[in-house]
Amino acid sequence: MPRLAANLSMMYVEHDFLDRFAAAAADGFTAVEYLFPYDYPAEQLRRRLDAAGLCQALFNAPPGDFEAGERGIASLPGREPEFRAGFERALEYASALNCPRVHVMAGVIPTDADREERLAVYRGNLTWAAAQAAGHVDVMIEPINQRDMPGYLLSLQGEAHQIVDEIGAPNLKVQLDLYHCQITEGDVTVRLRSDIPTGRVGHLQIAGVPDRHEPDSGELAIDHLFAVIDETGYDGWVGCEYRPAAGTSAGLGWMRRARG
Repeated sequence: MPRLAANLSMMYVEHDFLDRFAAAAADGFTAVEYLFPYDYPAEQLRRRLDAAGLCQALFNAPPGDFEAGERGIASLPGREPEFRAGFERALEYASALNCPRVHVMAGVIPTDADREERLAVYRGNLTWAAAQAAGHVDVMIEPINQRDMPGYLLSLQGEAHQIVDEIGAPNLKVQLDLYHCQITEGDVTVRLRSDIPTGRVGHLQIAGVPDRHEPDSGELAIDHLFAVIDETGYDGWVGCEYRPAAGTSAGLGWMRRARG
């Protein structure tokens, strides 16, 4: 049975954010992830983690102006100084929270943008970030489907793995979200069996397809996928990045069944 981390940006929204840590622990989670920690002092988040006995599995580097629709700036020409300052801030939080992974969002590109130019900027920023984080943090890149995030630079698993190979940093990894993968490419069982053994996958995430509710809703057979994940020998975290259809705790029957 894979190790599960509750995503506190989507789950337990019936609670104030700082109260979601204890709620997740009460339901049996031993780790959490979320989008961004920067609205709270790192020490405050650390206290919540410690009080609930939780590990911090993952969070994202600053994404630019999220409210204005930016979804990362790592591929945006001319924003390199802002990206570097934001990533350094993320590393400070990662140190305080003992978090071993930081996801770097690539960004949305206009339809008339030069894609190769954006990829070159992206590779340059990832190379720099991996060097800054070496020995401490894994830098994650995640393909995201075009239905949920139109124009996002990175949506194919193969392209993400190619970027990791080209840069060659041992702490640059792919974040494989089975929800995004199913929408974009499908064939997630084969993807798990082919990609995890490469060592390039550093984090998994799950949600039901197509509505992003509980993982056992919709077209993914989550019990089968958990068995495949176990079969591969993957020992990292699986982030539960979904929006509960009703109350979070009431919808955790899938997890209780999977744990026997």
